[in-house]
Amino acid sequence: MNEAAPPRRIWLCADDYGISPGVNRAICDLIGRGRLNATSVMVVGPATGRDDIGALQSAAAGSPRCAIGLHVTLTAPFRPLTMHFRPADGGMFLPFAKLLRAGLLRRLDPEIIHAELMVQLSTFSEMFGRAPDFVDGHQHAQLFPGVREPFLAAVKQAAPGAWVRQGGRHQPAGLGPLKALVLDILSAQFRRRAAQADIACNSGFAGAYDFTRRPDFGALMAQFLEGLPEGGLIMCHPGFVDDTLVSLDPLTDHREHEHAFLGGEDFPRLLAANKVTLG
Repeated sequence: MNEAAPPRRIWLCADDYGISPGVNRAICDLIGRGRLNATSVMVVGPATGRDDIGALQSAAAGSPRCAIGLHVTLTAPFRPLTMHFRPADGGMFLPFAKLLRAGLLRRLDPEIIHAELMVQLSTFSEMFGRAPDFVDGHQHAQLFPGVREPFLAAVKQAAPGAWVRQGGRHQPAGLGPLKALVLDILSAQFRRRAAQADIACNSGFAGAYDFTRRPDFGALMAQFLEGLPEGGLIMCHPGFVDDTLVSLDPLTDHREHEHAFLGGEDFPRLLAANKVTLG
């Protein structure tokens, strides 16, 4: 008699730790309850003080399966850590669309990007006393032309044991076709360069959806889990809304809906039904 196949182990990663106290509190809550096994820290965020980092370390200490990564940030309204970063807009990084356009037009200086990334990696190491377990990017900036090469070079140099996030879909679901297609194309190029640099990536990706709508997050999570391979990653954004978050990011109420579902009793049942584990 054949034994039942073991459950697939996936990464469920909460982005944006450090963007606000409310987001930090929600992520620590879910890690402490075993509902997340990864989070990525935005070291340029305003909520990255000693108490914020200590709270995350304490939550992760009770959940040793939880990976802590660096959420590389290169888009507004956040500010670079290096003094002479260019291009900039009023002392801030460029907005998402302008950064992508500059990358596509080959107007990004790889040395300047590399220098900023090395400082963000160094800042993470100073905060946590070690290199990150993995490195990803806010608004998928690590995938952009002109960013991916210095990104991979910085990871190889400062965090050689880390894996990196690619955003190619394992199947089309939950995201508009044009945006999804762009993400797939950028990720295919990113994966090739990561393989050439001998840097590991997640095997599959899910979690992106149209944040301008208010979909049923439980139904979306069921779509994300379907067919996600072993070692695949689902990106999520749980949080509690506070004034700091509202001032920095348009993604607000969706975060509370995500936290409610991930912290509720339907989520572990959904994992079990799909033979998936975060363990």
